[in-house]
Amino acid sequence: MKTRAVRLYGADDLRLEEFELPEIKDDEILVKVVTDSICMSTYKLLKQGKAHKRCPQDVDVNPIIIGHEFAGDIVKVGRKWQSEFTPGEKFAQQPALNYQGKLDSPGYSYRFYGGDCTYCVVPHEVMELGCLLHYGGESYFQASLGEPMSCIIGGYHANYHTNKHDYVHEMGVRPGGSVLIMGGCGPMGLGAVEYPLAVDRKPARVVVTDVDNARIARAKELIPPGLAASRGVELHYVNPDEVGDQFAHLMALTGGRGYDDVFVYAPVRSLAELGDRLLAFDGCMNFFAGPSDSGFRAEINLYNCHYTSTHIMGTTGGNTDDLKEAIALSAAGSIRPAVMITHVGGLDSVIGATSNLPKIPGGKKLTYTQIDMPLTAIEDFARLGEGDPLFRRLADSCAAHSGLWNAEAEGILLDHFGAR
Repeated sequence: MKTRAVRLYGADDLRLEEFELPEIKDDEILVKVVTDSICMSTYKLLKQGKAHKRCPQDVDVNPIIIGHEFAGDIVKVGRKWQSEFTPGEKFAQQPALNYQGKLDSPGYSYRFYGGDCTYCVVPHEVMELGCLLHYGGESYFQASLGEPMSCIIGGYHANYHTNKHDYVHEMGVRPGGSVLIMGGCGPMGLGAVEYPLAVDRKPARVVVTDVDNARIARAKELIPPGLAASRGVELHYVNPDEVGDQFAHLMALTGGRGYDDVFVYAPVRSLAELGDRLLAFDGCMNFFAGPSDSGFRAEINLYNCHYTSTHIMGTTGGNTDDLKEAIALSAAGSIRPAVMITHVGGLDSVIGATSNLPKIPGGKKLTYTQIDMPLTAIEDFARLGEGDPLFRRLADSCAAHSGLWNAEAEGILLDHFGAR
């Protein structure tokens, strides 16, 4: 079967090509990809090429399919898995494989397995690890966004606090404590604000910082403090550039106690250092943002580490249980992954969107790989709809869903292009 895919040949070398997929083996599965959301990690892969830890060294002659936040339909099942998977069913997938100690992952390492394509071949290790998931949700995009949400959820689960009596680490953010999300009004940050409002293990307070007032305004509109208060959480949005003494202002929001859990969502040295200063006794700082610079450093207060038990960690990705939780919460309407999405496009938009990702404002860029369509901001749908019936319908659908991308809009788009 032929597939059309965006493939990486090396640093700054992406190509949209059509080529033949190999016939699946008895322990493989052929899938049709419908959605893939573009991750900043793919931009880092593009800039680093072979220098990236997950990128094969022969990528120049055996290019890989990019994209790892994808979902779609199962088309053909190899004999080994026919009792577990059925052609025609939807799938979600967990890209963090960690198979036999290897770093190989879809979107980084595989010639025939990745998200930015029309069809791809799922290798045996994915099923063996339980990383190919049955998905019964209404929309494909929610399954795609399950992956970034699983990373967020994984961060919340991986934070820990210590016990001086028996040295047992208590996993997860501190219930009833204070959470600080630094650089948190981007797409991943918004997911991190939504999640603690949806679970039983709630902090008492969530403070979100960002230096972009437009992003703060959008965050307040989508996740207002009143909504958080109705769920028992005190929520504050702060532009630290507008408050004078950032440390004093943020500390005052906790009554001078400091933050039990700090998440740094932007790889900025000053943020990490401020987050370290703001930790409460036994506070945990999660450096969530992955830097491109392998020499990235920041100063930490080792006096506090020794005497007040502050500690620092970092997480990348989530595990399969985190992904299952993300999908379940999304299906129940407890979280809205759509708050991350600001742009929608087709397979032909992937190269431009990935190459320019840091320069494109807004949040997540969602692509529908069975169609060709320029990357388009949701906020532009109404204007484009003045001359295009498709965008008029998409604008009306999003307006009826608080300005968010939604299952109805997905159906309108796929039906228009005959893609389902």
